[in-house]
Amino acid sequence: MAPLIALLITTAAARLAGLAGVTALDGWHPALRVGLATMFALTGLAHFGLGRRQDLISMVPPRLPRPELLVTVTGVLELAGAAALLAPGTARWAAAGLTLLLLAMFPANVSAARRVLTLSERPVTPLGRRTLLQALFLAATIAVAVGP
Repeated sequence: MAPLIALLITTAAARLAGLAGVTALDGWHPALRVGLATMFALTGLAHFGLGRRQDLISMVPPRLPRPELLVTVTGVLELAGAAALLAPGTARWAAAGLTLLLLAMFPANVSAARRVLTLSERPVTPLGRRTLLQALFLAATIAVAVGP
């Protein structure tokens, strides 16, 4: 739920900044880029700590090799994508790449939900809710990728 909250709050704050006169944030598209960048920075950092790394490793489907490496690589890609979203010249490419990354990582969400894992003393988010969140995140990355 933290990624959704980060996306919504920072997108709204960036849009308000645009309305208050910050030219670079004048419009929903640049505000959404800031929201997504914040969300992916948060989720990317979770791949390396924030008390979530072991949870993310346990979510990797058992048939995939080297789950620690996969979590590290996806974390690096999320952080790089977050940074690239902030530069107008790379934002569309970053959003397209992050769209593909979200699609590639979704099987881990399905696997975790099907195995009914308990992460950090809490059960995983049910698959239906995870799917809705994923659809929202995909809609946001696609909106930035296709742009205004």
